[in-house]
Amino acid sequence: MGGKIKSWKKRWFVFDRMKRTLSYYVDKHETKLKGVIYFQAIEEVYYDHLRSAAKSPNPALTFCVKTHDRLYYMVAPSAEAMRIWMDVIVTGAEGYTQFMN
Repeated sequence: MGGKIKSWKKRWFVFDRMKRTLSYYVDKHETKLKGVIYFQAIEEVYYDHLRSAAKSPNPALTFCVKTHDRLYYMVAPSAEAMRIWMDVIVTGAEGYTQFMN
């Protein structure tokens, strides 16, 4: 879901463990960078059990990535994809904090 305009749009996410970022683009051709989530900014990753995301296209597959500045609502294409993405984002962010200690 968009940050300023609260509408749902497809985005292509790229997880980069070396750069410690989760970048997102308009499409899978990665031609226009829309934004970057830095691992050190991630506070939590959780399933949207309260159904907080406004008009989610699929509430059962909606999860949240909470950062210092923003709450990102995301919808996965399947339950398995949601579980994998949440796990990857959490372990990447945790890996970053372990790296810093």
